[in-house]
Amino acid sequence: MNRRNNTNLPDFILIGLTDSEETQLVLFMLFLLIYLITVLGNVGMILIIHLNVQLHTPMYFFLSHLSFLDLSYSTVITPKTLEGLMTSTKCISYMSCFTQMYFFVFLGATECFLLSSMAYDRYVAICNPLRYPVVMSTRLCCSLTFGSYLIGFTDSFTNVFCMSRLHFCNSNVIHHFFCDTSPILALSCSDTQDIEIMIFIVAGSTLMMSLITISVSYVSILSTILKITSASGKQKAFSTCASHLLGVAVFYGTMIFTYLKPSKSYSLGKDQVASVFYTIVVPMLNPLIYSLRNKEVKNALSRAMQKRGGLQAIKITVMLNF
Repeated sequence: MNRRNNTNLPDFILIGLTDSEETQLVLFMLFLLIYLITVLGNVGMILIIHLNVQLHTPMYFFLSHLSFLDLSYSTVITPKTLEGLMTSTKCISYMSCFTQMYFFVFLGATECFLLSSMAYDRYVAICNPLRYPVVMSTRLCCSLTFGSYLIGFTDSFTNVFCMSRLHFCNSNVIHHFFCDTSPILALSCSDTQDIEIMIFIVAGSTLMMSLITISVSYVSILSTILKITSASGKQKAFSTCASHLLGVAVFYGTMIFTYLKPSKSYSLGKDQVASVFYTIVVPMLNPLIYSLRNKEVKNALSRAMQKRGGLQAIKITVMLNF
């Protein structure tokens, strides 16, 4: 980063999504609404899991960390995007840009392996239900979660270290709404081939390792479900995996579309739409996916609402008596 050209211009300029003021206002309102829902949904999910003893199980332990990652993921990107939509200030310092990119890669890579851990949890629950409490111990759950964060840290450090060696001398205009790898690589006036290969290997390894783990887990799960004779048993077994499968499909679909390709094939329109989806929309969808399709979460939420209603009724009664 210290080899950039010295000018009076801002370090980097984020072009954003559109130049139309009317469209910017619409996008601002839409993204603000999505962000508020994301914060409320993920914070609510964390609180429900933390406060309800019945949800203190491995699956919900992983789900609480997924909500934390989604909340952080969205917070790294969305506020700066909202600022760019409503103000004329499009600049972002080199340090802020690389910090945003670091946390973006860190949280994304961590989520990949956390989803893999959740798939393994479902595999043990369905394929080895009698041994589930022993296998999915607190120690193993903490180890899997710590490993996910550690791999995310390693991937992100490698990515940012490689990117920091680039020399920017021609342009400081990023054709994107946040500091992503591909548009920053496109700005460099130095040879990026070796760095692209390194980043591709690291990102590809992260995606493929986690996808292989998920695929093997669900092949075993499917094989076990097909052996179940009763229709109700099959439906119950499948319902425990449906939310996770949907979350995996949404997250990995957009990630693979965006990143597992050469940077020269970067398309401003298509990649920005995909980026909006997985950086802003997906963190909002995950708490909805895991709560609306999960009876335990819905029951816990219902009990919390009833408890709150009961407390309010008691307060009203006390006030009337006085």
